[in-house]
Amino acid sequence: MAETTATVKPTTSVQAKKSSNIISLLAPFLCLIAGYCIWRFGLGNGSNFGHGAENGGFWPDREDPKSALSKMYLGGIIVPILIGTFLTMATFVIERFMTISKASGTGNNADFIRKVQYQLANKNVDAALAECDKQKGSVGNVMKAGLHRYKEMISNTELNTDQKVIAIQKEVEEATSLELPMLEKNLVFLSTIASLATLIGLLGTVVGMIRAFAGLGADSGGANSAAQLSIGISEALYNTALGIGTSAFAIMFYNIFTTKIDAITYGIDESGFTLTQTFASLHK
Repeated sequence: MAETTATVKPTTSVQAKKSSNIISLLAPFLCLIAGYCIWRFGLGNGSNFGHGAENGGFWPDREDPKSALSKMYLGGIIVPILIGTFLTMATFVIERFMTISKASGTGNNADFIRKVQYQLANKNVDAALAECDKQKGSVGNVMKAGLHRYKEMISNTELNTDQKVIAIQKEVEEATSLELPMLEKNLVFLSTIASLATLIGLLGTVVGMIRAFAGLGADSGGANSAAQLSIGISEALYNTALGIGTSAFAIMFYNIFTTKIDAITYGIDESGFTLTQTFASLHK
């Protein structure tokens, strides 16, 4: 008897288009540049301060901030890194939201699978394929790939039922292996930012406090020493606030996306089980 791989022609799984790797490579660098520009030319604009150099320099000195946002500029050079980290997180949140929303398709996965089961029970494979086109998501893509193989196996006379079921299952697994990486792509950036942002914020706070205490020592115990120290510490703590806030958002969206991916994965698993069990029961 000929082997399964020799008698079954491979079919092409229907796949959602994968997002470009260019976003993954360029987004962090562009966001860091944008973060510096916001910090230097927005928060650090000379009009936001009462004293300090008006122009020039990578990190011009500023004094007497006029607002809370301008005080953030005095948090130090770690602030633009944190702003860039936040922008990177926001970029990947938007990118993942668009991709996973598209992969979720339309309607409820459980209802979609029930409709396919109904059509297969009535031996109407073409109607089941039409349901996949309506679903327009990853579950529909995997189901459609499996249904094409399902349809081939109905007319195949060289394989027994068990071999046909294995062929359908293999097609579903191949389609799944192409869908899941697309869903999980770039989530590593969110998980990394969730851990790293807080540490960067603490680093900025420590650096700011070192500067504050150094200024206190240089003041030789002047009357305004305590006031200047408290101001320096409050400015340094902007780093902690930015870091914790960025980390909190990253953790929240990471958990939201992984929950959605788990739901899609469950639907894909149900699709494969439905196809193999239905074929085994109807085409013995």
